[in-house]
Amino acid sequence: MTVNSRRLLILGGTREAADLARAVDAGGTGGFDLITSLAGRLPTPPLLPGALRVGGFGGAAGLIRFLREAEISHVIDATHPFAATISRHAHHACCAVGLPRLMLVRPEWQPEIGDRWTEAADFTEAAWRLPRLGRRAFLTIGPGELAAFTGVRDAWLLVRLFVPPAAALPLEDYGVVVARPPFTIDDELALMRRHCIDLLVTKNSGGTTEAKLAAARALDLPVLMVRRPAKPDGTRVDSVRAAVDWLRAAP
Repeated sequence: MTVNSRRLLILGGTREAADLARAVDAGGTGGFDLITSLAGRLPTPPLLPGALRVGGFGGAAGLIRFLREAEISHVIDATHPFAATISRHAHHACCAVGLPRLMLVRPEWQPEIGDRWTEAADFTEAAWRLPRLGRRAFLTIGPGELAAFTGVRDAWLLVRLFVPPAAALPLEDYGVVVARPPFTIDDELALMRRHCIDLLVTKNSGGTTEAKLAAARALDLPVLMVRRPAKPDGTRVDSVRAAVDWLRAAP
């Protein structure tokens, strides 16, 4: 990389990160070289402009090493709102190396008229509350959080996964449905009715997967909503357009 060139690392895995990569590639942000990093949880990575890096960094120390070796000049953390570990590592690494860092964080969902939300501070609390709210629960939380529900008794759990599980899940009584978004309200209504769901368990991811919330509202079902973990300190925006503006103004 030449002395005056700039290289952007997008910590991705979200629709916003992909849209940002395409916006950067389209120009108008000051001529950044682009690298997008993905955790590698899906079998086939998406087609994105620029360079693509798949897999973990090896903690904050590994990310520091990568930032230096790849001569990164700017970092945008556009990871999932619940990807708390990588966000902490990015904060620590960028402080250590002295790089400008932006967090692109999609807005949270807000309850609407007719919603019956019970909020939980984390997945452990959600698992404790679950049997008190329903007997046939639809879990849309991702495979990484299922271990918190290992001790749930007196409830059947329907788990939605993007890929088939490689082994039995650590749950007492459950079923699995494998499907990838987008999901329509009709899709979600049919699924909930077919499995006689009486409780939706989800996390406040925000974004475009809110059809399940609309379906629960239509069926007058309670929703157990897990709040987001706290983000580290730093500048944050809630739209791709604002992230592009930050890049245009970045030194």
